[in-house]
Amino acid sequence: SPAQKLVFNRVNGKRPPLLLQQISAPEECYTLAHEENVRFVYEAWQQVEQQLDGSRSGDSACGPVQYVEKTPNPGLKNFVPIDLEEWWAQQFLAKIENCS
Repeated sequence: SPAQKLVFNRVNGKRPPLLLQQISAPEECYTLAHEENVRFVYEAWQQVEQQLDGSRSGDSACGPVQYVEKTPNPGLKNFVPIDLEEWWAQQFLAKIENCS
């Protein structure tokens, strides 16, 4: 027997609003002001990193200070950062499984 085809039915015959926004969204373009802002932030961050590296090696008496907790919160002892992409994938698969 032939393999079954997947069929996606629309709820009430309507497209979800998110899909309409993605389709009709104009292509993103960057202005000169945007590029200047990105360049400014990038260069400023590079300076901070250089100063931080210099203060670690003892080259500079003043400059940026990196914050490190002296007494970590015991409630965060087993904290594991979330992998957001993996979480979204699991949510997506769960929705598909619940619909079938």
